[in-house]
Amino acid sequence: MAQLDTLDIIVLAALLLGTVAYFTKGTYWAVYGDPYGNSLQTSNGAARAGRSRNIIEKMEESDKNCVVFYGSQTGTAEDYASRLAKEGHSRFGLTTMVADLEDYDYDNLDKFPDDKLAVFVLATYGEGEPTDNAVEFYEFFGSDDISFSEGGSADDKPLANLKYVAFGLGNNTYEHYNSMVRNVDKYLTKLGATRLGAAGEGDDGAGTMEEDFLAWKEPMWVAVTEKMGLEEREAVYEPVFEITEKPELDADADEVYLGEPNKNHLEGAQKGPFNANNPFIAPIAESSELFTAKDRNCLHMEIDISGSKLSYTTGDHIAIWPTNPGKEVDRFLTIIGLAPKRHTVIAVKGLDSTAKVPFPSPTTYDAAVRYHMEICAPISRQFVSTIAQFAPNEEVKAEMTKLGSEKEYFHEKVADRNLNLAQLLEILSNSEPWEKIPFSLMIEGLLKIQPRYYSISSSSLVQKDKISITAVVESISRPGAPHIVKGVTTNYLLALKQKQHGEPDPDPHGLNYSITGPRNKYDGIHVPVHVRHSNFKLPSDPSKPIIMVGPGTGVAPFRAFVQERAAQAKAGQAVGKTVLFFGCRNKAEDFLYQHEWEEYKKDLGDNFVLHTAFSRDGPKKVYVQHQIEEWADELNKLLDQKAYFYVCGDAANMAREVNTLLGKIIAKHRNVSDAKGEEIVKAMRASNQYQEDVWS
Repeated sequence: MAQLDTLDIIVLAALLLGTVAYFTKGTYWAVYGDPYGNSLQTSNGAARAGRSRNIIEKMEESDKNCVVFYGSQTGTAEDYASRLAKEGHSRFGLTTMVADLEDYDYDNLDKFPDDKLAVFVLATYGEGEPTDNAVEFYEFFGSDDISFSEGGSADDKPLANLKYVAFGLGNNTYEHYNSMVRNVDKYLTKLGATRLGAAGEGDDGAGTMEEDFLAWKEPMWVAVTEKMGLEEREAVYEPVFEITEKPELDADADEVYLGEPNKNHLEGAQKGPFNANNPFIAPIAESSELFTAKDRNCLHMEIDISGSKLSYTTGDHIAIWPTNPGKEVDRFLTIIGLAPKRHTVIAVKGLDSTAKVPFPSPTTYDAAVRYHMEICAPISRQFVSTIAQFAPNEEVKAEMTKLGSEKEYFHEKVADRNLNLAQLLEILSNSEPWEKIPFSLMIEGLLKIQPRYYSISSSSLVQKDKISITAVVESISRPGAPHIVKGVTTNYLLALKQKQHGEPDPDPHGLNYSITGPRNKYDGIHVPVHVRHSNFKLPSDPSKPIIMVGPGTGVAPFRAFVQERAAQAKAGQAVGKTVLFFGCRNKAEDFLYQHEWEEYKKDLGDNFVLHTAFSRDGPKKVYVQHQIEEWADELNKLLDQKAYFYVCGDAANMAREVNTLLGKIIAKHRNVSDAKGEEIVKAMRASNQYQEDVWS
């Protein structure tokens, strides 16, 4: 027998390891991780069923004839998808399921049965980009060499059997308005699919998203019922979730979730990777007040991510996971008659194998409301209609029905008065509890509480283990509105800052946050976070000139940009012209980072130029737009040198005006038409020479 040499042994060992790895995949490695660990969600089959990425198989197994896919960044598209699924079932007898786009593969849609329906609810994120959970889906359908399970090219119309419905969520203040739904609709049509009804478009920029959705869905359902031979029936509420009270379990029992996002957190051993399903409970290293005004707050915080393996690059966003204020938790539980049972343990189970329980259980009513349900958000007119049947008396029911059916009346009485759900119920019933509302309906009808994203105001080159944020504490009122909207997350951060600075019981605006977190795991100076990577980036070559426009807290990412360039200059690198336009109300009250700019100037010298606009310091209001006009000649020279142009802040007004103004400046200084100036700005956007990080 021939002896094995060293190379033979290595090859055989590699083959053996490969064989073992192949047959143990999914058992010992590459294991699907249920986001809640061993919560009750696993017992209803949702976790097991989630392993299959074949949507056709999934629909057949669960006997569904309609799937509603969603691409969602903030939860609104997911909410609309859920509403469409419920309505399709209750009104038209469809057997529906809701599906997260990132949970499935799409190369088998050429086998989609012609007697089933696909619905796509797609939000457009940022500058015409897909939402995080829709990236793979969008790249698949946008591919030049797309291929499906049964082969063939796009010319063969592989999706000829697919009937679909589409609704997009967009914002007209962005250049690429609703590009996600428009492009997907175009791709599907090109591949032979048949759209039923018009492709709907909701506009968050105009504040008409909800009404756009309601106006679109009725004619859409007419088209669907005609094509699929459905008959409308009287809609009766059928719960999606079963709520079982567990009196035998104490709220402090080890297995009861009191706000922890998953099993690792429940057991007190948070583990990465930390992401949108799994936050890192980060220490707040420092916090300070940036405004000198007594009636307004702006926070600077340094969040320590050392040891978490979280990383960021300059220009990224940090997500803060908020907790609902105790004042609104109390109001909510009281008005639906659950305040006396707030610490009763409940198990939440999907009544259908495809139902996704939005939080782990067993839990308590209090924990579910405090940590998982978006109770402070504006209420939808459709949800008001649904709740009407559970009113405490006929008079209130009639009023709820009117609010749900009359658009203008709803806006006058609800939307324009800044009312959340509990506030509305309290007013309508004169504080009489609405004890008939099933808790399952509240879970279904209210969004899952979403992380809030903030532009990181520090440079990863300067401080890789600490993330800075800059946040104005929100307080929004409207004339005649009884309630002032207090930002849920920013007031939560204010409470944390007050605690860190020695306030034993911080209570900003009487909101009473549980800042110590579930089971006191946050001890008052920790906050749940994750990082979201952004395309808002400095040029890779630091010698390139940059122009930044960031009034108010829009200056946050530019503090990071200037901080980074100052460090590069100090290290001897060649750094290009760095121009910042900053605006605020008063130099003495809200000039953010005033003394820091002076320090950066020492490192950058003449390469750093700060132009300021203080809107309330003089006889006339002066904004960053006025300063841009004043320095137009300098800007045009820098743009001729291929300077990068950045805007951060309010999308609806400032960013849109700056975009228009830049086109006019280019037109004037290059002696071309305004239309040509606009074209040049569009080309800058397309090449990433013009970048925005804006919000509505």
